[in-house]
Amino acid sequence: MRFEVERKFLVADDGWKAGVVRRHRLTDGLIGQFDTGKVRVRLDEDRAWLTIKGARVGLGRPEFEYEIPRADAEAMMRLVCDTCFIEKTRHCVPHAGLVWEIDVYGGTLAGMILAEVELEHEAQAFERPAWLGLEVTGDPRFRQSALLRRFEEAGRRVTLEEVLAAPL
Repeated sequence: MRFEVERKFLVADDGWKAGVVRRHRLTDGLIGQFDTGKVRVRLDEDRAWLTIKGARVGLGRPEFEYEIPRADAEAMMRLVCDTCFIEKTRHCVPHAGLVWEIDVYGGTLAGMILAEVELEHEAQAFERPAWLGLEVTGDPRFRQSALLRRFEEAGRRVTLEEVLAAPL
């Protein structure tokens, strides 16, 4: 079992773009969500997999990932998942010994850009890149499910300003 420790941030500017070493498109479909976690199916250009995320403990949570046949993932997206999918391009940017993942959302969440970094443990020190903005780790407004729900309620694209203005 893997225990994911992740910190999430807004991006202050486009300075991260100069450091991109690879990028790939991802599509996520939510299979199920429960009080303490979720199950999703994800596709990229080459692979497909299921991810089960458990309850958060501090900044971390258990995570299980299983590669599955692409045809199965496509069928799950079509037959099992909600109609709103998460579409994003993930840009990998090395900085001070860590790899930052900058997610530029498309589709229903177009315009949203978030940066994440995975750590070995919660107390791990790290250098913040100059392009990093406000930390939103643990902020329920920035969970993908909350962003999708806000989009569905509004019936239109929701801006970063609207998300930040929403109550916690």
